[in-house]
Amino acid sequence: MTGYRVLVVDDDESIRAVLGFQLEELGLDVTLAASAEEAWKLFEGDSHDLVVTDVRMSGMSGLELLDRLRGRDPEPLVIVMTAYGSVRQAVDAMKRGAHDYLTKPFDRDSVRLAVRKAIEFAKIRSENTALRRELRDRYSFSNLVGRSAAMEQVFRVLSRVAPSDATVLIEGETGTGKELIARALHYASRRNSAKFITVNCAAIPRELLESELFGHEKGSFTGATRAKTGKFELADGGTIFLDEVGEIELDLQKKLLRVLQEREVDRVGAAEPVPVDVRVVAATNRSLAELVEAGEFRKDLYYRLSVVPVRIPALRERRDDIPLLVEHFLRKHGGADVAFSEAVLAELVTRDWPGNVRELENTIERLLVLRRSPGRIDEQDLRECEAAFVPPAVESAALEIPAGGVVLGDVEKQLIESALRKAHGNQSKAARLLGISRQTLLYRLKKHAIPMSRDAQVDDGGAAP
Repeated sequence: MTGYRVLVVDDDESIRAVLGFQLEELGLDVTLAASAEEAWKLFEGDSHDLVVTDVRMSGMSGLELLDRLRGRDPEPLVIVMTAYGSVRQAVDAMKRGAHDYLTKPFDRDSVRLAVRKAIEFAKIRSENTALRRELRDRYSFSNLVGRSAAMEQVFRVLSRVAPSDATVLIEGETGTGKELIARALHYASRRNSAKFITVNCAAIPRELLESELFGHEKGSFTGATRAKTGKFELADGGTIFLDEVGEIELDLQKKLLRVLQEREVDRVGAAEPVPVDVRVVAATNRSLAELVEAGEFRKDLYYRLSVVPVRIPALRERRDDIPLLVEHFLRKHGGADVAFSEAVLAELVTRDWPGNVRELENTIERLLVLRRSPGRIDEQDLRECEAAFVPPAVESAALEIPAGGVVLGDVEKQLIESALRKAHGNQSKAARLLGISRQTLLYRLKKHAIPMSRDAQVDDGGAAP
């Protein structure tokens, strides 16, 4: 516990001396004060991690000192000392924010235990505060890369909506950074000290998504061996990010609409709804307006989600940002001292980047790994990098549709079965061959009633990229 500073406050000199000696034995930096007034003056020019104070003292009481210390930055933990039998004083102190209390007379072990627990709590609190600060800095709008007119407009909208609780719908192609934008919204809001919960609506099978979102009670359906808390409840007080919200099926959309309207969730199998205080940020790589027109998405839910719509432009629409992004990804992946030739940078700027920012980042990282020269990347590096990663061509005959047409579901089933055979039943490898996640593959297996061999069931559990 070396390095922690403790202030002992008591108008009894013998108690101050004994406590000071006991706490110094623990390796703590101890300061003694004979009154609450003296202690407060010490705080005017300095700070302490922990205050151990008597409640009853002449002049300012220990409870008054506690009230003054609350709200300081950093705020110290306070342990109050009360006379034996003064339970009411101890309860009052805890209500007013004291961390713990000791009753006089106390022994050495009880003092050490109380202080050790307080210091451990202070350490955890400090680490959490530092982590939250780091997250806020990492996901602040100032760290989002982009100076193009299109991105400046996005940043202006985000900075205005962030402090509110308004529901935001982020639309944009895959790889444009929708989740990064959602996190920036959360950490710029008043909810930034609470949780940010992500739900990928496209990766969770329909029969599991309702339970994942809203939770369920034990025994509510076959396999529900214990109660489960849903993501909305886990995000209470914070933000829930519904990624690929356009993939939610119509019957579940109605239940989601009710959550947004009533601010309460119905656990599967529960008799009473559970109130939740959650900000909703949703994202989609499909146009929800078009899905509404096609009858695949509820119009009322669309209006609830798009209180503030934000469209993230594709990378080909903000080419001016590509040099900035290249520089950013070089620093991110340890290549801050690596230079790009002008020809390579010019070519990167002219490409369409169908995978958007994500594809650009992967390309930069790949070039850094495969470059020939430690300090420079040139056109030959780019060509060799591309040659090493050209995907195998698909025979055109395999894509021909016969005159009589095909059933898309049957073709999908055949492709999945072929991938499983090629991967010798390994689900993760099959998912990689198909370019989908393992969760999506499991959903497709069930959808098409494809039996799994024993080898397929014993999988390596790796996730497909």
